[in-house]
Amino acid sequence: MNHRLAVLMVASATAATAAIGAEGVVITDLDGKLSVKIDGELFTEYHYKDVARPYFYPIIGPGGVGMTRDWPMQENNDNDVHDHPHHKGLWYAHGKVNGVDCWSELKTFGKTVHEKFLETTSGAKQGVIRSRNNWVTADGKVLCSDERTICIQPCGDARILDFEITFIASQGDVTFGDTKEGSMSIRLPTSMSVTAKGKVAQGHIINSEGARDKDAWGKRADWVDYYGPVNGKPVGVAIFDHPQNPRHPTYWHVRDYGLFSVNPYGIHDFTVKTANEQPAGAGDLKVEAGKRVTFRYRFLFHTGDEKSGKVAELYKKYAASKAAN
Repeated sequence: MNHRLAVLMVASATAATAAIGAEGVVITDLDGKLSVKIDGELFTEYHYKDVARPYFYPIIGPGGVGMTRDWPMQENNDNDVHDHPHHKGLWYAHGKVNGVDCWSELKTFGKTVHEKFLETTSGAKQGVIRSRNNWVTADGKVLCSDERTICIQPCGDARILDFEITFIASQGDVTFGDTKEGSMSIRLPTSMSVTAKGKVAQGHIINSEGARDKDAWGKRADWVDYYGPVNGKPVGVAIFDHPQNPRHPTYWHVRDYGLFSVNPYGIHDFTVKTANEQPAGAGDLKVEAGKRVTFRYRFLFHTGDEKSGKVAELYKKYAASKAAN
């Protein structure tokens, strides 16, 4: 390689890096967490070291407002309700994995341990995080493994986070049990909740079938949108269930106090005492030894309610997209 060509290649790489820093998605490892910036501004951090499970916090939405509850990571938000300390940011967990509770963060319960990153790629249009994790008991016995791919991209003034998780029955058969305690989740700011803390709560819930607020809990739907004000700015979070997911359209563990979860497993819990009640264990999902199962979700962080956020329209585009093989 001649000197001139080498200089041109270095200059080109430098220009590309500068362009990404100014306009794209930049992922930086800060020893224990990944920083994700969009157009030079912090979007989120992925905490993976010395935690009960990896999670994203904070998540900065349109208008620069925080779209996850601050507590228990921060103590300085007087509006926060201090309940369910295991509801941290945005995460994936489940309350019954081969009978082990990997949802609640108690010392005697299971947890998800980050093993390694398979990829962390910055880009002008999107950033990608791929990792491998082990689901373990309190004494360190591995229950199963997962590989997750997270893609982050801007969408006008909105933000998109795609979360794909593949469970691997690496240690023998694994069963994700029938319980409402799970699974793909985000805990929203208290001001976005429907009922928590009186006048502070000014949010609403709506799903793709038209069910609102409390009536959306335990129902099946293609998508759910949870919207309300944060620091006086109207914002919302929609979660999309990909049509290729097992048990689509999924059930939703979406609470009026700010917990927002997709849960395809808790069929008995969601139908108990209804006309369509299913027996205990109806939601068990067994993955045979050596096999895999994949779930794909999209988080849309938008302004306003589901109409101004074009949630239904954007879901149709997402649903029409082919999932990766």
